[in-house]
Amino acid sequence: MKWIVGTLAVVLTILVIYAGSALVSVLGLVSAVRNGDVSQIMTRTDLPRVRHSIVDQLMTAYLERLGQKRPLRPIERMAITSLGTTIADDFATKLITPENLSVLLGSGIVRNAAENISFGTMSSLADLDASNVVVLLGRINPVKPVEFTLGFGRGENAGSISMHFAGAGWKLSGVGLPRRIVATMVDRLPTH
Repeated sequence: MKWIVGTLAVVLTILVIYAGSALVSVLGLVSAVRNGDVSQIMTRTDLPRVRHSIVDQLMTAYLERLGQKRPLRPIERMAITSLGTTIADDFATKLITPENLSVLLGSGIVRNAAENISFGTMSSLADLDASNVVVLLGRINPVKPVEFTLGFGRGENAGSISMHFAGAGWKLSGVGLPRRIVATMVDRLPTH
């Protein structure tokens, strides 16, 4: 009986440390965003993963749009995915620069500053009420043991971020854009 209680205590301690480290990382990112500290935001970001998350969203929406007109054959889907990923990756690279990411997380404005293009706005990480830990924890959705998403609010304009455990802590690994913003971005991609 004692070993069950001891084991439960160890498991509970590990879960508290795990959840606590995630919460501390989110609060650190929120603080860096609110202070406009691009260097700290980048320290807490896995930029290649963030870009990949944008590419995935763009490609999914692009394939859905093309598939609405007619069913895509598997070979077409493969060719589009191959070529489209290259185009979408270039697009995401321009979109997710340190400065643009800082603006996106701080104000919710999704833009490509180099080309002076704005794709819309969403809720921002800076506006997240970090003082209410219970509400904050309620917005966290585990995806995998080493990844979770944090919703900025409810509704289709809210958006979200993903955090991934890497090395000694949690890093920003994705930005979940609202569908209407992704659709606006896909409109800028070639259709044939």
